[in-house]
Amino acid sequence: MAQTTLLINTLKKTLKLHGKTYADVAVGLGLSEASVKRLFADESFSLQRLDQVCQLLGLEISDLTALMQAQSAQLHQLSAEQEAELTTDLTLLLITVCVLNKWSMAQIVEYYEITDAECIQKLAQLDRLKIIELLPANRIKLLVAPNFGWLDNGPIQQFFQQKIGQEFFQKRFNFDDESLLVLNGMLSSQSNGEFQRKLKRIAREFEAMNTEDASLPLEHRKGFTLVLAMRNWRYGLFKPLLKPNK
Repeated sequence: MAQTTLLINTLKKTLKLHGKTYADVAVGLGLSEASVKRLFADESFSLQRLDQVCQLLGLEISDLTALMQAQSAQLHQLSAEQEAELTTDLTLLLITVCVLNKWSMAQIVEYYEITDAECIQKLAQLDRLKIIELLPANRIKLLVAPNFGWLDNGPIQQFFQQKIGQEFFQKRFNFDDESLLVLNGMLSSQSNGEFQRKLKRIAREFEAMNTEDASLPLEHRKGFTLVLAMRNWRYGLFKPLLKPNK
């Protein structure tokens, strides 16, 4: 991940730790809240703006950089072998997803048919993988970095792609909290690149909201899966109809 993204993620986390909201930042910068949200979403801070936000927190930019470096020491990705270990054990994978979403052990065993002993065993396995630290009284300390992600085309992504292909699109998207958009068009390389960047920004916003909502009671949150995909439409459906050399 680019240094700018790491720095902005660190800033957002530090604001939250200090009890500061986008509205507070807007007042401090003399901007609208919508403008502040765009600054964070677009990662378009000038050095002066960044310094002003740090001053709201009683920090120097060098302090923020030090915090970023400390967070960078956290786990960003697993190895392919470690991901494969998760995919061979569905219970372990389920518990992994739960802890990444800030669930406690009590919440896991309350919602799923998993015994305390089995849950502790799986949590100990995640402790060995350095995803969590299993603390006394079976408390869970998450060790992954804010930008933790699965390997591109690694075992976890392949596993979920297979499940998505089998289950995700089998039912209609009829409920108010569901949405399916299918768009076809012809874009230039420049427009395609710009839209790809927008998709990545949406993904960052989704993750930021997921992090912010982690402090809410579990009954106020529901699990959602977001699929963002874009590719040349000739990859499969129309390929048999192409003329040679096209």
